[in-house]
Amino acid sequence: MAEAHQQIYLEDKLKEVRESGRLEYRSKALPTWCPGCGYFAMAGGVPAALNSLGIAPQDTVVVSGIGCSSRFPFFVNTYGFHTLHGRVLPVATGIKVANDALTVIAVGGDGDGFAIGGGHVPHAARRNIDITYLLFDNGIYGLTKGQTSPTSAIGFRTPTSPYTNPDQPLNPLLMVLAYGATWVGQAFAGHPQQLEELIRQAIAHRGFSYLHILSPCVTFDKTDKTYDRLEQRVRSLPANHDPQDFAAAMRQAMDVETPPMGLLYVNERPTLADALDGIVVKAGGAEKRARKVAKAA
Repeated sequence: MAEAHQQIYLEDKLKEVRESGRLEYRSKALPTWCPGCGYFAMAGGVPAALNSLGIAPQDTVVVSGIGCSSRFPFFVNTYGFHTLHGRVLPVATGIKVANDALTVIAVGGDGDGFAIGGGHVPHAARRNIDITYLLFDNGIYGLTKGQTSPTSAIGFRTPTSPYTNPDQPLNPLLMVLAYGATWVGQAFAGHPQQLEELIRQAIAHRGFSYLHILSPCVTFDKTDKTYDRLEQRVRSLPANHDPQDFAAAMRQAMDVETPPMGLLYVNERPTLADALDGIVVKAGGAEKRARKVAKAA
């Protein structure tokens, strides 16, 4: 009887997924992450978010660097660019500047984004480039067999730190807030429904949106960012949290012991595209174009 109930449930779920339209955003390549990896939640969340926003696959570009998370473009049915280690944001910037009509999503891990690629984050944020940066944080270099990363906890033991990690971990949320990001949120791969909604909000935001996603590495981390430990530690933002209050967002971001889940901060200000359009006008470009069109007519 139990098997019959399970079979009916799976058939209903499969029908629901097929009818939702989400499969249009998935490629035929199956994810190659380790079974149980938190990144599978993102493989479901991004297509669902794009589908709910009605953004066509051909109008979307997913850009990645190097690492387990950076395999992501292969698993979605959009345009994709698998770039160099740490260079996801410059490439994403170039794509967006070249064609502002595209929806550009940058994805990467804690090592890719805040070690070799850390110098690009402040400039993407301060310029308010209209892209979404999904940072998959598992606190480890999983692709290269488990070395410490910029977000590894003090005391974490890995092959490169057999006497445990002595280094203070970075706080990416505090960093991107200080850099001027206009949308900042945090999610947990173990809460896929909230994750999907936050991805949707991040993509819909006009400006530089940063979503920090806590994601367990089930192969190389058995002690720190595990599903059980994160489930016990993460919490919802207070009901009275005002995401337009910058100081309140900073206070929430400082709590690394019980990480807050949800939208920490949102602000509206001109994007890089707005600034570039302004330069064109100042240089007389718009006037010249108008005269050229009038002459052709």
